[in-house]
This record gives sequence, structure tokens and C-alpha cells, in this order.
Amino acid sequence: MIHKAEFVVSNTNPGNCPKPDRAEIAFIGRSNVGKSSLINMLCNKKELAKTSQKPGKTQLINHFKIDDRWFLVDLPGYGFAKVNVKVKQGWEQMISTYLTKRENLCGVFVLIDSRLEPQRIDLEFLLWCGTEGVPTAIVFTKADKQSKNKTQQNIQKFLKKMREVFEETPDFFITSSETGEGKEELLAFLEGLVNEYENEERI
Repeated sequence: MIHKAEFVVSNTNPGNCPKPDRAEIAFIGRSNVGKSSLINMLCNKKELAKTSQKPGKTQLINHFKIDDRWFLVDLPGYGFAKVNVKVKQGWEQMISTYLTKRENLCGVFVLIDSRLEPQRIDLEFLLWCGTEGVPTAIVFTKADKQSKNKTQQNIQKFLKKMREVFEETPDFFITSSETGEGKEELLAFLEGLVNEYENEERI
């Protein structure tokens, strides 16, 4: 359970992020995947992360301090946002630098829209993370938007595509920001990552 969540800072430069003195967990996904809504649900704060009907709203690295203990990071979405090429390249550089250089990053949750067939851009991003050694887990969002059957079908198709590339598929969670589905499982996993990081730091 998250008791306290507060905004700390927004950055375009990964080098200006807060001092890496505690565990850090990031959330990223394609534009309009429901990332802000998921973060708000996990933190029990409706207006913590800004939600928008317009894809590409998050254009910065946003740090939130959780329970004065660890950082939750809201990263810019990838794909489909209507921005010029130069801006898009700047985002990509910013994200890749952050994901590969941030020393206290102990987990990255890649959000996937459970309503859709497997999307190439998502698979390519996960492959990049795997190649770069970025520790990832998958969160399937918007599970309330169609039948459980349809959600399961899409998830299985996605995992099948993952198995074609990866020796083993990452941990995954099925969530709905509307109904709270998956919240407890995801929070328990987050707690495990933070505990693991803190234990390693003490050694």
C-alpha cells in the first residue's frame, strides 16, 4: 500500500534527475496506453500524474517520491504522438540515456494496451530493453474495456510473440485503472523490488 506520493521534479536531461540515493522504478508505454491513470490508481491520488485525451502529453521525466522511501518515474510515451521528428529523436535519446545510465533504476514497467493485437512498436521496445539489460516487467492495461476472454486472447498472442524472441517472458500483470484489477499484485511486486534494492545496498 502506498500512503504518500508527492511530485519532486520534471526533467528533459537525465543528468539532472534527483540524487540516485534510493530505489527507482519507472513506467513507460505507448502514447495513450493509460499510464497516468495507472500511476494515479497505484498511488491513490487522482491528479498525481496528468492524464490527457491527447497522446504524447508526457514529454518529460517526472519523478515522484513514494512514502519518502523510493522514486516512481513517469517516462514519456513512445509512438503515435504527433510531434516533429527532431522532438521525437530528442525524446528517444532522453529515454535511452535514462534507462541505460540511471544507476538506481531497479525496475521498468512497460505498459501494453490489452485491447490490441500485438503491436510491433511494443515488441521492438521490449527487445531493445532486453538487449540493453534493462530490467523489465509488463503491465497489460485497460482490462475492463472488453471481455475477460478477449483480454486473455490478446495477452496470450503477445506472450507468444515475446517467446519467439526471448528465452523466457518477463513477469506480467493484468490491470484496470477503473476497477482496480491487478493493483494489489502490482504493489506487492513493487515492494519486492524496493526491498531487494535496499537489501543489496546494505551489503
